[in-house]
Amino acid sequence: MEIFTDGACRGNPGPGGYGVVLKSGTHRRELSGGFARTTNNRMELLAAIAGLEELKQPCRVTVSSDSRYLVNSMTRGWLQKWKGLGWRRGPGQRLRNEDLWKRLDAVCGGHELHWEWVKGHAGHAENECCDALAVEAAEDKGLPADEGYLDEEQLAGEEPGLFD
Repeated sequence: MEIFTDGACRGNPGPGGYGVVLKSGTHRRELSGGFARTTNNRMELLAAIAGLEELKQPCRVTVSSDSRYLVNSMTRGWLQKWKGLGWRRGPGQRLRNEDLWKRLDAVCGGHELHWEWVKGHAGHAENECCDALAVEAAEDKGLPADEGYLDEEQLAGEEPGLFD
């Protein structure tokens, strides 16, 4: 199984979207969605989550993304470190996008995953398709609120420097 992902944001924060292409043999499926106010990193994470949530049984999966934030977190052990620190980056340092990291951690279980970084906007056909899906989703009218992002904004307003 191959999953290709991308996120896009019109402003950061701003309206955002994600795009996913799932491929297995001759089968192919495209997914997308978006939010009225979010960040590019949240959309990158959500793209991977959306793709993995489509899998109905444990699989050997290659997830390809142009997000170093996502790929490095998964390949360099950062996610496991944050989890071990109680979803913190370190003592007194909250983890951005905690809701999505927890969701990604949960959806990875049972799969044999290989994470691959691909250069964005470099002619990689599936990445370009995901980008187009993400941009189109970000431009949809009537996008829902990204409650996880809104929660982070509220926390940031209560504690200056929380995400520095």
